[in-house]
Amino acid sequence: MTLEAPASAPPAEEPQPPRAGLERLVQAGGVVVALVATVLSALLELFMTPLRIGGTPIGVAILLAAVANYAISWFAVSTVGRRWALAPPWAVWTAIMFFAAGGRTTEGDYLVSGKDWVALVMILVGSLSFAVFAYRAILKGPTVTKL
Repeated sequence: MTLEAPASAPPAEEPQPPRAGLERLVQAGGVVVALVATVLSALLELFMTPLRIGGTPIGVAILLAAVANYAISWFAVSTVGRRWALAPPWAVWTAIMFFAAGGRTTEGDYLVSGKDWVALVMILVGSLSFAVFAYRAILKGPTVTKL
């Protein structure tokens, strides 16, 4: 008894392209998650600026700002598929830092003092992290928009 393959196999179904609505939902969700992560990261960085060991500032907020902002940039651009997705988190982070540096508490104290070098360097490095990612994304060329 021999088994023979059928003369003609049915044609394989072609994969369906992703729906535009689902793609838009993923993009919008990516921007929202990036913005929430930005707010949480900025607040955590501000709370960590006065951290000291034995009276000496340790600057962990600087490292956190560099790593977190670069990761948020990557996430935003990767989920949306466009470089413009970097702008909303960058703008929100910068606005929070401007408010912290220029806003006063009810007692009249600044949240970020001009004498706090850790906070000032954290603001510089945090913004540069977004800028470096944007620059590298521009040099890399167009992004892929398909999921």
